[in-house]
Amino acid sequence: MKIKIFTTLIFVILFITNLSAQEDDLMNLLNTKPETEYAYATFKSTHVVIGQSIKNAAKGTMLMNIQHHFGPVNSGFYDFFGFDRATTRLGFTYGLTDRLAIGIGRTTQNKTWDGNLKIKILRQSSGARFMPVSVSYYGLVGIISLKNPDDNRYSYFSNRLSFVNQLIIARKFSSAFSLQLVPSLVHHNLVETEQDDNDIFTIGTAGRVKLTKRMSINFEYHYILSKQTAKDYHNSLSLGLDIETGGHVFQLFLTNSQGITEQYFLPYTSGSWLNGDIHFGFNIVRTFTIIKPKEFEKD
Repeated sequence: MKIKIFTTLIFVILFITNLSAQEDDLMNLLNTKPETEYAYATFKSTHVVIGQSIKNAAKGTMLMNIQHHFGPVNSGFYDFFGFDRATTRLGFTYGLTDRLAIGIGRTTQNKTWDGNLKIKILRQSSGARFMPVSVSYYGLVGIISLKNPDDNRYSYFSNRLSFVNQLIIARKFSSAFSLQLVPSLVHHNLVETEQDDNDIFTIGTAGRVKLTKRMSINFEYHYILSKQTAKDYHNSLSLGLDIETGGHVFQLFLTNSQGITEQYFLPYTSGSWLNGDIHFGFNIVRTFTIIKPKEFEKD
C-alpha cells in the first residue's frame, strides 16, 4: 500500500513539474519579440554589369575594381575585333561604416578622375521591422584631366566637371532572383552644342538570376528620358556573367557602351546591338580587409 502511495505521489510531482515547464515555455514564447531579418547578397558585386548595384563595401574593407571595355567586335580584324581600342578604369572603394562607402577612380576616357560615394538609406527586411525594398543613393563627381586643347574649352576648371546622382531601389525576391530600379540624373557643365542637354535623365532596371552557388547571369538596361540626348544616342544594354571565387568576383559581359563610368555610358552610348556595336568587357573585384571585424579579432 505504501509503495502504491509513494508511486502515485512521484507521478503527481512529475506531472506538475512537466506542466509548469510547459507553461514557462509558452510564456517565454509569448514574451519573445520577433527578430528583424535583413536581406543580404542581393547582388554579389558593387556593379550589376557596368552600372552600380545596391551592394556596398562592408565596413573596414577596401575593394579594388579593375574595369575593362574593349572596342566593338564589328571593328574587324584590323582592330583585332575591338581588342586594340580598349577603355580601362582602376578604382578603389572603402567602407567607412555599414551604410557609407567612398571611392576614387581613374578611367582612360578623357583621362577622367572620379570621386564617388554610396549611402544605404533603407534595407530590405522582414520580422519585427518590415521593409519590402532596399534603397541607396549613389553620387559621383568626374574631373577631366586632359590638357587644354587649342579651342581652350577647359580654360575654366568648371568646364571639366560632370556629376551623377542615382537612387537605387532593389528587392531580393528569392535566393535566385533580385531586381532593382535606378533613376539617374547626369549633369555635364560643358556640352558640345547649345542644343545638347546639360542635364540628362535616365531610368534603368537591372537584375540577377542565380545559376549556382558561385555563378549568376546579370542584365542591365538604361532608358534615356531627355529628348535631345535620346535623338543622338542609344540606350545602354548589358548582359553579364558573375563568377565568385572567394575574395574575387569576376564579371564577364557584353554591352553596347564603350564608356565605363555613369556620366559617359548613361547619356553617351553610341553603339547599337542591332548594328553589331557590341563590346566585350570584364570587371575584376578584389576585397581587402583593412579593419578586422570585432567578432574575428580573437582569431
